[in-house]
Amino acid sequence: MSKRVLVLDVGGTNLKLLLPGETDPVKVPSGTHFTPRALVAAVKKAVGDKPYDVVSIGFPAAIVNGHISHEPHNLGMGWEKFDFQKALGKPVKLINDAAM
Repeated sequence: MSKRVLVLDVGGTNLKLLLPGETDPVKVPSGTHFTPRALVAAVKKAVGDKPYDVVSIGFPAAIVNGHISHEPHNLGMGWEKFDFQKALGKPVKLINDAAM
């Protein structure tokens, strides 16, 4: 059975979310005050009750062993040790945004 993947592309200008089954991403403004908690709130608001099984996150920093290696200069703080899987309640795969 295929999984329904919620795709997030975190950028310094916008967070882009692509919901399973959709073709147009939802854009949420980000910037230097955008934190991981703001990301989670934006995701929950955009997703609503639409189902998804897993999350893929493209992030603008090096990803080492599945974790963000350093705080990005173009976003708020708190990313390096944030537990996305716990906050979103789904399995999460992090990848560098350029590789996405």
